[in-house]
Amino acid sequence: MRIDAQPYDYELPNLSQVALVIIDMQRDFLEPGGFGEALGNDVHRLQAIVPTVKLLLDSFRAQNLTIIHTIECHLPDLSDCPVSKQKRGRGTLNIGDLGPMGRILIKGEPGNDIISELAPLPSEIVIHKPGKGAFCRTNLEVLLNEREITHLLITGVTTEVCVQTTMREANDRGYECLMVEDATESYFPEFKQATLAMVRAQSGIVGWTASAAAVLQGLGGVKSAAVR
Repeated sequence: MRIDAQPYDYELPNLSQVALVIIDMQRDFLEPGGFGEALGNDVHRLQAIVPTVKLLLDSFRAQNLTIIHTIECHLPDLSDCPVSKQKRGRGTLNIGDLGPMGRILIKGEPGNDIISELAPLPSEIVIHKPGKGAFCRTNLEVLLNEREITHLLITGVTTEVCVQTTMREANDRGYECLMVEDATESYFPEFKQATLAMVRAQSGIVGWTASAAAVLQGLGGVKSAAVR
């Protein structure tokens, strides 16, 4: 089983060894009034990938495959948030501040929820991560090993920060990773394109990239024509 990818075809094992990873599709980053907007970004850019991520999510659900959602968040007392991270944003609202959707990037606050279109099912894994990467101070690697997952299809936001960091962390741990090009987005289009080029450079030094249409065709889940 193969996916038409760059820099060359991405080979898939038994589908039970593949997981879809959806990074940080949470209200704090995608909706007005959250952390993304507080940093001066146009959050509507990120909303454009929601239908494509939903197609991938539906395909994985239909085939009963492993699905992992991540949420960047911190404890209410900020004990898991370095002071350097709190200070660095310098936006209109910083981590822990009270905003229109509750306290910014705080676990359990309304703004920290995954958007309703992609809300996890009870059977799906949700990783609450205090860092950019999904492996940092979480049990993600343990869960992947328990399920004998070897291949990760990575989506979400933002491409150059949490998505890329997670992919690099996974690569260092021996996972074969593919970033789905039109199921990830950045507030800065040039950053997204640079990240895609970096991860597949040097014969895929970090991993592969492919369109959602190619992924769905390779999985045999949804016809590629469904993705625009």
